Amino acid sequence: MLLNPDSKTIRLQRTHALACLKLDALSLHGLWTSDHWERELSDPQRICIGIAASADTLLAMACGWVVLDELQITVLGVEPEHRRRGLGRAVLKRLLLDASSAGARHAILDVAEDNHGARTLYSAFGFQTVGRRDRYYRDGKDALIQSLEMQREMKLNSALSW
Repeated sequence: MLLNPDSKTIRLQRTHALACLKLDALSLHGLWTSDHWERELSDPQRICIGIAASADTLLAMACGWVVLDELQITVLGVEPEHRRRGLGRAVLKRLLLDASSAGARHAILDVAEDNHGARTLYSAFGFQTVGRRDRYYRDGKDALIQSLEMQREMKLNSALSW
């Protein structure tokens, strides 16, 4: 994984809302508003992980929340110029590990059917498509529902260095 030596994986807090909003605009086309980010980062039940280039700039982020034994992954974004360098993998791995420590045994997410980079990443972790949401996104594109049995995959997938 190629990382800027000054970059670091961090647990995102409310003070990172503006950095999240900026990365959201770059990588997710403005999926969430500033109010949404404030709520996401203020809720102690949410797990948000980032890789920071500086105090106010994120290169990657992943968020989710654990409900009973399931991690619902709500967002994963990587700064477009830093894609394919292992940053998405790093934040997703940390999110899964932190969620597992919080009691999650399964993970679920939605991914755009045409987002081949994200689908490849999720497949490498063992996610499998279990459903579809027709016209789920604002642009009318479909979402695939993907699921992961975390304990089994985390023990068996040595390629991910769990």
